[in-house]
Amino acid sequence: MPARPRLIANPARPIRSARRQRQKRLLAVRSVRESLISLAGLVGSPAINQAGQPIGRVADVVARWDGQEAYPAVTGLILRIGGRRSFAPMDQVDEVTHQWVKFRSARLSLDEFARREGEVLLGRDVLDHQLVDVDGKQVIRPADLYLAQTPAPGGQVLRLVGVDVSAQTLLRRLGPKRWRGTPTPERVIDWATIRPFGSEVPNVQMRYSHSDLRRLRPGELADLLEDLGRDARQELLASLEPERAADALEEMDPEELGALLRETPPEEAAALVARMEPDEAVDALRDLEDVDRRELLEHMEPDQAEELSDLLGYEEDRAGGFMTTRLVMATPEETVRTVRRRLRKEKEHGADVDGIVVVDSDGRLLGDVPLYEMAIATNDSTFASLLPDDDCVSVPSEAGITEVAERLIETRHSSVVVVDEDRRPIGRILADDLLDALLPERGRHHFPRFLT
Repeated sequence: MPARPRLIANPARPIRSARRQRQKRLLAVRSVRESLISLAGLVGSPAINQAGQPIGRVADVVARWDGQEAYPAVTGLILRIGGRRSFAPMDQVDEVTHQWVKFRSARLSLDEFARREGEVLLGRDVLDHQLVDVDGKQVIRPADLYLAQTPAPGGQVLRLVGVDVSAQTLLRRLGPKRWRGTPTPERVIDWATIRPFGSEVPNVQMRYSHSDLRRLRPGELADLLEDLGRDARQELLASLEPERAADALEEMDPEELGALLRETPPEEAAALVARMEPDEAVDALRDLEDVDRRELLEHMEPDQAEELSDLLGYEEDRAGGFMTTRLVMATPEETVRTVRRRLRKEKEHGADVDGIVVVDSDGRLLGDVPLYEMAIATNDSTFASLLPDDDCVSVPSEAGITEVAERLIETRHSSVVVVDEDRRPIGRILADDLLDALLPERGRHHFPRFLT
């Protein structure tokens, strides 16, 4: 179910903050932009000694990712010497340019490459593999990577600083003529915005922070989960806080969500579905095969499994089939102060709370008090005094989509309470729930719920 957009007191503040973050990044430094070295251009270039004599050719570049630094440092080069691939540490390298790599001495200590903990081969492990651009909120595949010398205590350090995803770069790289030269800096994404997920490289701590992911809205996280491969999206999912993960799953395309749940261990998938809003959880379960659905329900707490099983008993196009069971109820004698405390406990589910349902001593519906009326009432006001003069907008659980739509149109309300045969409230249907039911393939993505 689409999440309500968050109100921002000062929209310019996050923009200014993002701009300051960009200014701190290495690609904002002119000297770094002017010294970019293309990985695609570097691989295959000659390696020479201090006298200019050829030693071999560069086969790959090794960088260390420790999960701490924004820009991984290059620790060495893989050289192809004859039919052998050897490792040359960076302390033997005198200069790296677009045309060649120059070593300090003709006598090199070259060993067969053995990957150490935290090391990544940029050509083999990163180029053309999926990455997440947090600022751009998209999944990318690098057409090229860029290195640059950066200041460090005791001298300069060669670091991975940028990613190029342009089609032109990919065509140049894969074309019949080898490409050397300086890239256009404006086409490079700063590596500090990149988060790798689902690496097949062992013993590598991928760098990402929860603060980066918290900046993304549920729909943006859903897009990333849909675009990433299986291992990568499982890693991204595991990095999210449980509630954020559930919110993202609610925004996913039904087919993609079904695939994700099937590939996730049953106990983990069950925990995710249990954290979703009940109506969205039911939608997700409906799209699974019977055996998969039963398995997830078996891994849930009995109360949760029973609630979702009851909802699954309703036809999908009936009011009970697309309502949410998230209700905040009160009796006529209760005060606003008391119910406000109860409402605070539903903060995480605020998108589904459209009003306070007032019931009598037998639990039968008396009325529906909009949140606005409650917000302007005094703490000592009772809900008996807040009940609207007109009848409460309600529909039976077996009502069809058309009947629900007619009730909302007639009354111009934003939601309708669903009642059982004894007129006891069992759920609520909001306007966007109705749109999701009318347009199941599009409503979830195109009709966000707004604050009333």
